[in-house]
Parts: sequence; C-alpha cells; structure tokens
Amino acid sequence: MAVVDNLEALLARGQDNALVRYGLGGEYLKLKQYDKATEHLRKAVEHDPKYSAAWKLLGKALAEAGRKEEAIKAYEDGIKVAEEKGDKQAAKEMAVFLKRLQK
Repeated sequence: MAVVDNLEALLARGQDNALVRYGLGGEYLKLKQYDKATEHLRKAVEHDPKYSAAWKLLGKALAEAGRKEEAIKAYEDGIKVAEEKGDKQAAKEMAVFLKRLQK
C-alpha cells in the first residue's frame, strides 16, 4: 500500500500527470481494485494520448473488471497509438490480448 499512498500524496500535492496516473493504475490493478485502476489509467491516457503502455494497462484493467467491450476499445485505440509511434512490441502485445477478448 505504501506505493499507492506515495502516489496518492503526489496527486494531492497537485502533481497530476500521465506517469503518476499510470503508476496508480498499475498499483490498483495489482490490488484488484479495478474501478480505481481504470479511473487512473483513463486519466493517464487523457494526459498523454500517445502513452502506449498506459493504453495496454487500461485494456487489461477493463478486461479483468469484466468490461469486455470497453477493453476491446482500449486495446484498439492503444494499438493505433503504438503503431503510429513505432512501438511495435506494445502493438503486438495488445493485438494478442485483443484477439483473446474477441474469441
């Protein structure tokens, strides 16, 4: 919980950015608090729409929460972003997760 507390403290002090939100999203995902995870990861991609790792984690959080359609959309958006950036590895990983969801 210490990591979450530290990141929440940064947010409370006004340090709201993609990296802080990504960190919080990842930590809440580990804690299986999917609503909080998706909330922070959505904010991360709002701050930085080209943050492919955040898109990938958002897709995962939504999938784990059972929000399949939203997860599919997040992966599709994330793949587009990753391909535009030339982030081939992230695009490939998201494509695999997307295929699993579409079965």
